[in-house]
Amino acid sequence: MLKKFSKKVVFITGAGKGIGRALSESLLSKGAFVYALTRSKGSMKDIEKNKNIKIFYGDVSNIKLIKKILNTSIKEKKIINAVVNNAGIRQRKKFLKLSSSDINDVFKVNFFSIFRIMQLYCSYSLKQKIKTSIVNIGSIVGENGFAELVGYSATKGALKSLTKSVAVEHAKDNIRVNIVLPGFIKTSYFEKFKKNKKKLYKWTIDRTPISRWGEANEVVNLVEFLISDDSSYITGSSFNVDGGWLSS
Repeated sequence: MLKKFSKKVVFITGAGKGIGRALSESLLSKGAFVYALTRSKGSMKDIEKNKNIKIFYGDVSNIKLIKKILNTSIKEKKIINAVVNNAGIRQRKKFLKLSSSDINDVFKVNFFSIFRIMQLYCSYSLKQKIKTSIVNIGSIVGENGFAELVGYSATKGALKSLTKSVAVEHAKDNIRVNIVLPGFIKTSYFEKFKKNKKKLYKWTIDRTPISRWGEANEVVNLVEFLISDDSSYITGSSFNVDGGWLSS
Protein backbone atom coordinates (compact mmCIF):
# COMPACT_ATOMS: atom_id res chain seq x y z
CA MET A 1 0.00 0.00 0.00
CA LEU A 2 1.43 3.36 -1.03
CA LYS A 3 1.84 5.92 1.73
CA LYS A 4 -0.45 8.93 1.44
CA PHE A 5 2.25 11.49 0.59
CA SER A 6 4.56 9.26 -1.44
CA LYS A 7 4.42 11.67 -4.40
CA LYS A 8 4.94 14.80 -2.35
CA VAL A 9 8.24 16.66 -2.15
CA VAL A 10 7.96 19.36 0.50
CA PHE A 11 10.28 22.24 1.37
CA ILE A 12 9.90 23.27 5.02
CA THR A 13 11.56 26.27 6.67
CA GLY A 14 12.07 26.38 10.42
CA ALA A 15 12.15 22.60 10.34
CA GLY A 16 14.38 22.08 13.36
CA LYS A 17 11.84 22.55 16.13
CA GLY A 18 8.20 23.11 17.01
CA ILE A 19 5.62 22.89 14.25
CA GLY A 20 8.29 22.58 11.55
CA ARG A 21 9.91 19.60 13.24
CA ALA A 22 6.58 17.89 13.92
CA LEU A 23 5.55 18.42 10.29
CA SER A 24 8.84 17.02 8.98
CA GLU A 25 8.51 13.87 11.07
CA SER A 26 4.87 13.38 10.14
CA LEU A 27 5.46 13.78 6.41
CA LEU A 28 8.42 11.39 6.49
CA SER A 29 6.24 8.78 8.20
CA LYS A 30 3.70 9.16 5.39
CA GLY A 31 6.15 8.71 2.55
CA ALA A 32 6.98 12.28 1.52
CA PHE A 33 10.43 13.56 0.64
CA VAL A 34 11.43 16.61 2.70
CA TYR A 35 13.90 19.40 2.03
CA ALA A 36 14.36 20.89 5.48
CA LEU A 37 15.88 24.25 6.39
CA THR A 38 16.84 25.12 9.97
CA ARG A 39 19.18 27.59 11.66
CA SER A 40 20.00 25.22 14.52
CA LYS A 41 22.98 23.06 13.58
CA GLY A 42 22.51 19.49 14.72
CA SER A 43 18.84 20.00 15.60
CA MET A 44 17.82 17.27 13.14
CA LYS A 45 20.80 14.97 13.59
CA ASP A 46 18.57 12.14 14.80
CA ILE A 47 16.70 11.98 11.47
CA GLU A 48 19.34 13.15 8.97
CA LYS A 49 20.11 9.55 7.97
CA ASN A 50 16.55 9.05 6.75
CA LYS A 51 16.83 8.61 2.97
CA ASN A 52 13.76 10.79 2.44
CA ILE A 53 15.11 13.97 3.97
CA LYS A 54 17.82 16.42 2.99
CA ILE A 55 18.73 19.01 5.61
CA PHE A 56 20.17 22.46 4.98
CA TYR A 57 21.49 24.54 7.86
CA GLY A 58 21.29 28.29 7.52
CA ASP A 59 19.17 31.42 7.75
CA VAL A 60 15.85 31.66 5.94
CA SER A 61 16.79 35.15 4.72
CA ASN A 62 19.83 33.75 2.87
CA ILE A 63 18.47 33.90 -0.67
CA LYS A 64 21.54 32.18 -2.13
CA LEU A 65 20.76 29.21 0.10
CA ILE A 66 17.10 29.18 -0.96
CA LYS A 67 18.17 29.14 -4.61
CA LYS A 68 20.60 26.33 -3.83
CA ILE A 69 17.80 24.23 -2.31
CA LEU A 70 15.56 24.76 -5.34
CA ASN A 71 18.40 23.97 -7.75
CA THR A 72 19.35 20.88 -5.75
CA SER A 73 15.82 19.56 -6.09
CA ILE A 74 16.05 19.90 -9.87
CA LYS A 75 19.44 18.19 -10.02
CA GLU A 76 18.16 15.36 -7.83
CA LYS A 77 14.97 15.12 -9.89
CA LYS A 78 12.84 15.62 -6.79
CA ILE A 79 10.67 18.50 -7.89
CA ILE A 80 9.22 20.38 -4.93
CA ASN A 81 5.43 20.48 -5.12
CA ALA A 82 4.72 22.08 -1.74
CA VAL A 83 6.36 24.73 0.42
CA VAL A 84 5.64 25.44 4.09
CA ASN A 85 6.96 28.79 5.30
CA ASN A 86 7.19 28.08 9.02
CA ALA A 87 10.37 29.91 10.09
CA GLY A 88 9.88 33.04 12.14
CA ILE A 89 11.09 35.00 15.14
CA ARG A 90 9.21 36.50 18.07
CA GLN A 91 9.94 39.99 19.26
CA ARG A 92 8.60 41.25 22.60
CA LYS A 93 9.21 44.96 23.11
CA LYS A 94 7.16 48.01 24.08
CA PHE A 95 5.99 50.07 21.10
CA LEU A 96 7.75 53.28 22.18
CA LYS A 97 11.01 51.37 22.60
CA LEU A 98 11.00 49.86 19.10
CA SER A 99 13.85 51.07 16.92
CA SER A 100 14.13 51.00 13.15
CA SER A 101 16.63 48.18 13.57
CA ASP A 102 14.12 46.16 15.63
CA ILE A 103 11.44 46.51 12.97
CA ASN A 104 13.86 45.70 10.17
CA ASP A 105 15.04 42.57 11.98
CA VAL A 106 11.58 41.09 12.51
CA PHE A 107 10.35 41.99 9.01
CA LYS A 108 13.50 40.53 7.45
CA VAL A 109 12.73 37.08 8.82
CA ASN A 110 8.94 37.03 9.18
CA PHE A 111 7.94 38.79 5.99
CA PHE A 112 10.63 39.65 3.44
CA SER A 113 12.26 36.21 3.50
CA ILE A 114 8.87 34.60 2.84
CA PHE A 115 8.11 37.16 0.15
CA ARG A 116 11.31 36.22 -1.69
CA ILE A 117 10.84 32.48 -1.18
CA MET A 118 7.36 32.74 -2.65
CA GLN A 119 8.66 34.71 -5.63
CA LEU A 120 11.42 32.22 -6.30
CA TYR A 121 9.15 29.23 -5.80
CA CYS A 122 6.37 30.58 -8.02
CA SER A 123 8.91 31.11 -10.82
CA TYR A 124 10.27 27.62 -10.18
CA SER A 125 6.75 26.13 -10.36
CA LEU A 126 5.97 27.87 -13.62
CA LYS A 127 9.18 26.62 -15.21
CA GLN A 128 8.52 23.08 -13.99
CA LYS A 129 4.85 23.30 -15.11
CA ILE A 130 3.49 21.66 -11.96
CA LYS A 131 0.58 22.07 -9.57
CA THR A 132 1.80 23.39 -6.25
CA SER A 133 0.70 24.41 -2.78
CA ILE A 134 2.23 27.03 -0.49
CA VAL A 135 1.26 27.18 3.17
CA ASN A 136 2.35 30.13 5.26
CA ILE A 137 2.34 29.95 9.04
CA GLY A 138 0.91 33.14 10.47
CA SER A 139 -0.44 33.80 13.96
CA ILE A 140 -3.54 34.94 15.81
CA VAL A 141 -1.36 37.89 16.86
CA GLY A 142 -1.67 39.20 13.31
CA GLU A 143 -5.45 39.32 13.75
CA ASN A 144 -5.85 40.70 17.28
CA GLY A 145 -3.59 43.29 18.83
CA PHE A 146 -1.20 42.12 21.55
CA ALA A 147 0.71 44.49 23.83
CA GLU A 148 4.49 44.48 23.34
CA LEU A 149 4.17 42.43 20.13
CA VAL A 150 3.69 45.30 17.68
CA GLY A 151 6.50 44.36 15.30
CA TYR A 152 5.68 40.67 15.32
CA SER A 153 1.97 41.39 14.86
CA ALA A 154 2.65 43.69 11.91
CA THR A 155 4.66 41.01 10.10
CA LYS A 156 1.91 38.43 10.52
CA GLY A 157 -0.79 40.82 9.35
CA ALA A 158 1.29 41.64 6.28
CA LEU A 159 1.88 37.95 5.62
CA LYS A 160 -1.86 37.28 5.54
CA SER A 161 -2.38 40.01 2.93
CA LEU A 162 0.53 38.70 0.88
CA THR A 163 -0.93 35.19 0.99
CA LYS A 164 -4.31 36.29 -0.34
CA SER A 165 -2.93 38.50 -3.10
CA VAL A 166 -0.48 35.91 -4.44
CA ALA A 167 -3.22 33.27 -4.28
CA VAL A 168 -5.51 35.39 -6.48
CA GLU A 169 -2.79 36.35 -8.93
CA HIS A 170 -1.46 32.83 -9.44
CA ALA A 171 -4.60 30.69 -9.19
CA LYS A 172 -4.55 30.43 -12.99
CA ASP A 173 -1.07 28.93 -12.76
CA ASN A 174 -2.15 26.02 -10.52
CA ILE A 175 -0.38 27.58 -7.54
CA ARG A 176 -2.44 27.50 -4.37
CA VAL A 177 -1.52 29.68 -1.37
CA ASN A 178 -3.10 29.52 2.08
CA ILE A 179 -2.24 30.64 5.59
CA VAL A 180 -2.64 28.91 8.95
CA LEU A 181 -2.99 31.00 12.10
CA PRO A 182 -1.95 29.07 15.22
CA GLY A 183 -2.89 30.26 18.67
CA PHE A 184 -0.98 29.14 21.73
CA ILE A 185 0.71 25.88 20.75
CA LYS A 186 2.95 23.62 22.84
CA THR A 187 6.24 24.14 21.05
CA SER A 188 9.78 24.49 22.41
CA TYR A 189 9.02 27.55 24.55
CA PHE A 190 5.94 26.11 26.28
CA GLU A 191 7.50 24.67 29.45
CA LYS A 192 9.57 27.80 30.11
CA PHE A 193 6.55 30.03 29.51
CA LYS A 194 4.34 27.96 31.82
CA LYS A 195 6.97 28.03 34.59
CA ASN A 196 8.16 31.63 34.37
CA LYS A 197 4.95 33.43 33.41
CA LYS A 198 2.35 31.71 35.57
CA LYS A 199 -0.18 34.55 35.61
CA LEU A 200 0.08 35.08 31.88
CA TYR A 201 -0.15 31.34 31.26
CA LYS A 202 -3.34 31.14 33.36
CA TRP A 203 -4.75 34.06 31.42
CA THR A 204 -4.13 32.29 28.10
CA ILE A 205 -5.97 29.22 29.39
CA ASP A 206 -8.90 31.25 30.74
CA ARG A 207 -9.07 33.26 27.49
CA THR A 208 -9.19 30.15 25.25
CA PRO A 209 -12.66 28.59 24.92
CA ILE A 210 -11.22 25.06 24.71
CA SER A 211 -9.23 25.86 27.90
CA ARG A 212 -5.86 24.46 26.89
CA TRP A 213 -2.91 25.06 24.60
CA GLY A 214 -2.87 23.21 21.29
CA GLU A 215 -0.53 20.39 20.33
CA ALA A 216 1.85 20.78 17.40
CA ASN A 217 0.21 17.85 15.59
CA GLU A 218 -3.11 19.74 15.61
CA VAL A 219 -1.50 22.35 13.37
CA VAL A 220 0.38 19.72 11.36
CA ASN A 221 -2.84 17.89 10.47
CA LEU A 222 -4.27 21.02 8.85
CA VAL A 223 -1.04 21.88 7.02
CA GLU A 224 -0.88 18.37 5.58
CA PHE A 225 -4.46 18.70 4.35
CA LEU A 226 -3.62 22.01 2.66
CA ILE A 227 -0.62 20.61 0.80
CA SER A 228 -2.51 17.47 -0.21
CA ASP A 229 -4.65 17.03 -3.31
CA ASP A 230 -7.70 16.79 -1.01
CA SER A 231 -7.64 20.61 -0.75
CA SER A 232 -7.37 21.24 -4.50
CA TYR A 233 -10.24 23.79 -4.50
CA ILE A 234 -8.88 25.82 -1.57
CA THR A 235 -6.69 28.89 -2.10
CA GLY A 236 -6.39 32.35 -0.61
CA SER A 237 -7.89 31.11 2.65
CA SER A 238 -6.98 31.67 6.28
CA PHE A 239 -7.42 28.95 8.91
CA ASN A 240 -7.41 29.46 12.68
CA VAL A 241 -5.98 26.74 14.93
CA ASP A 242 -6.53 28.55 18.21
CA GLY A 243 -9.01 26.69 20.41
CA GLY A 244 -11.66 29.30 19.59
CA TRP A 245 -9.57 32.34 20.60
CA LEU A 246 -10.41 34.57 17.62
CA SER A 247 -14.09 33.69 17.81
CA SER A 248 -14.51 34.59 21.48
